[in-house]
Amino acid sequence: MDFALSEEQTLIFDMAKGFGQEHIAPFAQQWEADGSIPKDLWPRIAELGLGGIYVSEEYGGSGLSRLDATLVFEALAMSCPSVGSFLSIHNMCGGMIDKFGSEETKQKWLPDLCSMSKVFSYCLTEPGSGSDASALKTRAERTNEGYTLNGTKAFISGGSYSDAYVCMVRTGEDGPKGISTVVVEDGADGLSFGALEKKMGWLSQPTSQVQFDDCNVPADNLIGDEGKGFSYAMAGLDGGRLNISAGALGGAQKALDLTVQYMSERKAFGKSINQFQALQFRLAEYETKLQASRTFLRQAAWKLDSGAHDASKFCAMAKLMVTDVAFDVANGCLQLHGGYGYLADYGIEKIVRDLRVHQILEGTNEIMRLIISRQMIAA
Repeated sequence: MDFALSEEQTLIFDMAKGFGQEHIAPFAQQWEADGSIPKDLWPRIAELGLGGIYVSEEYGGSGLSRLDATLVFEALAMSCPSVGSFLSIHNMCGGMIDKFGSEETKQKWLPDLCSMSKVFSYCLTEPGSGSDASALKTRAERTNEGYTLNGTKAFISGGSYSDAYVCMVRTGEDGPKGISTVVVEDGADGLSFGALEKKMGWLSQPTSQVQFDDCNVPADNLIGDEGKGFSYAMAGLDGGRLNISAGALGGAQKALDLTVQYMSERKAFGKSINQFQALQFRLAEYETKLQASRTFLRQAAWKLDSGAHDASKFCAMAKLMVTDVAFDVANGCLQLHGGYGYLADYGIEKIVRDLRVHQILEGTNEIMRLIISRQMIAA
């Protein structure tokens, strides 16, 4: 058993971290204020091979593993969890198309996805179906040309911003077996968007409802087979949960790094506050929790890469553990900054706001507990 990263993996991490420090971190607070990420960032990220992380090289992707991806998203989150997570969503779409799409489908979508000349969003959640995702009601009726969509998707990162939307829609019976996956391009007749949501964190990501009113979609925009869309969506979420966990880990690590530096400089009662044993114990606790989370996250990614029978359970466990720990550590780091932690200039309060949603999306942590316990009982 070897816990060390390979030389290539170390280079991947360092590359992503270096790019983030130069091209994301200095602008993250301004992008928060703007409520958007400049679109010219994405082709530069794609030049590093990060536009199609899981996509086969023949379609312009990097063909990296799920473990490699956790390194990318941990590193990027050290500069901004919001930007890194948006890229994760785009890559989740690419992974679904590469894994389940026909040859024609891959040729149609993946080159632009990998170059990030088109940015993709993932549309599963609806106003009336979040955790109960298979109850979705957005309908896709068959026509001579393809499908006509009616319904609404909610909480969509990139709503009104992205160039294409990978949508789970109902083409058949109630329940998971009646769900299919289609791509809807921006500008399609009948596609519209709700007002931008006002959120606690991830402020640089435009988020809105995505609305379909007799929205016509060509037949060849179907991904894979009719009736298998829910299984495609769930398979995509295993990797998505790892990436969201990695983003939380990177954000919390950045918060801890800033806190160690701050405590060496901040003085109280005649000495720097890192000399107080009670506060040293807090640092030790946070470091231990983050290292344990990192090890478990990478084990879950290895399970998914190797096709282990319990990979989904481990992805759920990692998401539950890592995102809870990361938020608690970031929140504790804010406390160790005292009043300064509450100020935007110190960078901690943004991390706390950003990481809170990691416990909710890609399946709430309550649903993670349900997945874990059900698989335990079934075994």
